[in-house]
Amino acid sequence: MREYRGFPASPGIARGPALLFFDDEEVVTPNFVLAERDIDGEWARLLVAVEKAKAEVTVLRDRAHDMAGAEQASIFDAHLLMLSDPDLFENVEKRLRSTFRNIERVLIEVETEFVDRLSGVEDPQLQERVADIQDVSRRILGHLLHAERATLAKLDRDVVVVARDLLPSDMMNMDREHVLALITEAGGKTSHVAILARAFEMPAVLGVGEALDAIGAGTPLIVDGSSGLVIADPDAAAGARAELTRTREAERVRELAGLRDLPAVTTDGDRVLLKANIEVPDEADSVLAHGAEGVGLFRSEFLFFKPGHIPGEDEQYRAYRRVLEAMPGHPVTIRTLDIGGDKVLPDFGAGGEKNPLLGWRAIRFCLSKTEVFLAQLRAILRASAHGDVRIMFPMISTVEELDQARDLLATARSECARRCHDIPDRIPAGIMIEVPSAAIASDILAARCDFFSIGTNDLTQYTLAVDRGNERVAALHDPFHPAVIRLIRTTIENGKAAGIPVGLCGEMAADPAAALLLLGLGLGEFSMSSQSVPAVKRLIRSVAMTEAREIAAEAMTMKTASGIRGFLEDRVAGFEDAARRR
Repeated sequence: MREYRGFPASPGIARGPALLFFDDEEVVTPNFVLAERDIDGEWARLLVAVEKAKAEVTVLRDRAHDMAGAEQASIFDAHLLMLSDPDLFENVEKRLRSTFRNIERVLIEVETEFVDRLSGVEDPQLQERVADIQDVSRRILGHLLHAERATLAKLDRDVVVVARDLLPSDMMNMDREHVLALITEAGGKTSHVAILARAFEMPAVLGVGEALDAIGAGTPLIVDGSSGLVIADPDAAAGARAELTRTREAERVRELAGLRDLPAVTTDGDRVLLKANIEVPDEADSVLAHGAEGVGLFRSEFLFFKPGHIPGEDEQYRAYRRVLEAMPGHPVTIRTLDIGGDKVLPDFGAGGEKNPLLGWRAIRFCLSKTEVFLAQLRAILRASAHGDVRIMFPMISTVEELDQARDLLATARSECARRCHDIPDRIPAGIMIEVPSAAIASDILAARCDFFSIGTNDLTQYTLAVDRGNERVAALHDPFHPAVIRLIRTTIENGKAAGIPVGLCGEMAADPAAALLLLGLGLGEFSMSSQSVPAVKRLIRSVAMTEAREIAAEAMTMKTASGIRGFLEDRVAGFEDAARRR
């Protein structure tokens, strides 16, 4: 039996065999010179691999059609067309016969040429072709190398995935029925793997050192996403402890479920709103099931993470409408496209920046890709006829950016009016406060906003200069740092002074200790993963607002994150003990 420790990223206990997941970049491609007599044999190898790829894609297309309909199946139709594209394979054959290099190397070189040629174009249809070429090329390459294609989309058994890291697209396309838990070498509690794992209610432990080297394929594992513990080859005693923990957690969940229909109101009558963060429309049902009062953050970029597919206006409209119709009488805040940084979309030619977290991302991307941005804004505006929608712009750092975004929103409204779409007269538009400049200048920005939502994941990252996805420094990413808390307090005070609502949608909101502090600082809206809502609601219903203010005032005098956290956790434990005794 061996134990490994990492970051407790998503709660829960799971047991299953390890599936080691290596992405395509970790496959070594041979590169050698051929004799002339071997050229025809190499070409024949390619043709065999292409036929295998066609058969594979046909199965995926039929499965997609059965599970999701014609629109999803059309993604694989495009790949079948690519596998029969005479231009592509004419280029491959010409290069093979002129360079005398092995077919794997030739295929990669031709793929690179096509991708480089198309990546910089503005036409979205041509950008889609880039991803198609990459996908098809890697599928053929897998058959040439006799390597199993790296995918989690179709599994035939229950597994615990062990990986170096996972892309958002890996998460969005994984077979959630069979993936019991996640272990990664990289990442921290606020990485996108962690966020999606919590959204999918899937136990996850991240930042587990050399997991891929230490854990063999098929190794029996216990994953405790609440404590950050991974046990390989567990003995009977460890298995019994895991089952006991699982039983206790199930009891806790049943106890909290009784709070679902109760309001989040303090013992002295102050009411706050608890909302949920979602990534995909399928999560809308779990929002109300956990007692949340709407969606405080719909991360719309995850609609864009289907390989080789950029959702158009109509597809986005249907997704937003579905969420709004699932939330009758409840507000839904849709964040506009937030890609770049650690959420790269090759379809748009993004990526390759020396410092992507400070680069072309979020609102900066949208203001330079106005057609993409306008299509999304039109889709949101059209969907607003079906519910209470709010629009939120991410990573605003200057007044000029906000003004440009609002101007484009007005343009999108005019375009919808010309098309005779039914749009409400007023739709609230606000911003995320997630860079220090926005928090410091929040008094200026408030005059141009209908609401603020504090994104503590990025605000902490940028305030403390910590890459939250880097396991070497992820432990330094601490929202209890006095500097972060002061920026949060400033934002809340400036929003209140301007008469606009202030919420918080970072993962900080899911921590009862942090919720106690935020409550005392005057925060009126909290948004978090759905499964975190009941515990935060219990805390709020156990404390008086007057006590919360006193506790927050004392916490603000402390000098260290660890001191603030320990103080708040002790107070939360006291409130919860008192509530149990009642």
